[in-house]
Amino acid sequence: MPTAVLDLDLDHIPAELTGIHGYPRALIMTRFHGCPVGQVAVSLRDGGLAGDALRRAVFDALDWSFWERWLHAYLGWSPGDRITPSPVTATVAVCTRDRPEDLRRCLEALMRLPDDGQEVLVIDNAPATEATLRLVSEYPRARYVLEPRPGLNVARNRALREARHEIVAFTDDDAGPDPGWLRALLRNFQDDLVLAATGLTMPLELETEAQEAFERHTPFGRGFRRTVFDGLVHDPLSVGRVGAGANMALHRLTLDLVGPFDEALDGGTPTRTGGDHEMFSRILAAGYRIVYDPAALSWHRHRRTREELRRTLFGYGTGVYAMWTRSLLQAGEWGVLKRAAGWFVQDQLPAVVRALLRRPGSTPLDLLLAELRGCLTGPGAYLASRRRLRGRAET
Repeated sequence: MPTAVLDLDLDHIPAELTGIHGYPRALIMTRFHGCPVGQVAVSLRDGGLAGDALRRAVFDALDWSFWERWLHAYLGWSPGDRITPSPVTATVAVCTRDRPEDLRRCLEALMRLPDDGQEVLVIDNAPATEATLRLVSEYPRARYVLEPRPGLNVARNRALREARHEIVAFTDDDAGPDPGWLRALLRNFQDDLVLAATGLTMPLELETEAQEAFERHTPFGRGFRRTVFDGLVHDPLSVGRVGAGANMALHRLTLDLVGPFDEALDGGTPTRTGGDHEMFSRILAAGYRIVYDPAALSWHRHRRTREELRRTLFGYGTGVYAMWTRSLLQAGEWGVLKRAAGWFVQDQLPAVVRALLRRPGSTPLDLLLAELRGCLTGPGAYLASRRRLRGRAET
């Protein structure tokens, strides 16, 4: 059965929930003064929930993420107050390939952003048709760029080179940024050591079992507390908590300071994913910072079928091991062997055991095995992708 996705501000909690027919439950994201501070799952009855039960469920689920923000509001202070603000303008880049339906929803969301002088750049990556070109022509504020070489990281690098502004904010075509998304990302670049920022990504819909399984077991969300990841403190080989490429911004100086995205990684290559996390890893390894800011909210449409979900998790496993293979071969990071062993022994193997024993809440076995198969494929996929790149360069 599907789950309704709701967005409630604690300043305006309704007297009761009504009119949510066809949904036995709801996932409620809560805000305080407009900023996301938590989430809670509730059961619905007759298309709604009584006000007392709603308030009790919402406030019982609040943790320190809320109370910290409440205290800041009470004191009239925020972490950003320590930094003298300066105007920052951005390029918003959407890297896309033959998904006009998703892209239209994304562009509609981008058109609702406050106009702070940002440009919207659509990188059409090795398209099979002109559908994206025709769609972008309907949006005068968007600039179309054709990138004939396939690969998500190829498109990302093209966006960094084409951008007219110093910060490039990336969103996937199957995501819809919240109106405050861009401003929230940009405020984190007042610190000169920050080369990247990421945000909170919530599900746009939970209409199918596959979408619910994704959100339950491998969500994009990284919590509701702003976190500064520092290369002098955090392990550059463990960047899963940093965020995801579906919701990130990079300073264009990243190209000069740590290099471009590795075009042997991510979508459109045998490695399938891993390009965003590999870039995060290099940024931290170089001694710079990445900020995860939940105020930078975006809504992502998860894959709707079980087969799509299995392919997604296979790709995640492939991408992680491809990224680690790159770190081992190009940077001599032998620590990846310890990370791989730790992930298997501490996380993957216990998860498989729980699935075999059918423990409540365990990840389905077919999804775990898909990820494990991807891990086994990752090293060979990276080597194959490198060979393919060299072959293209020679022709």
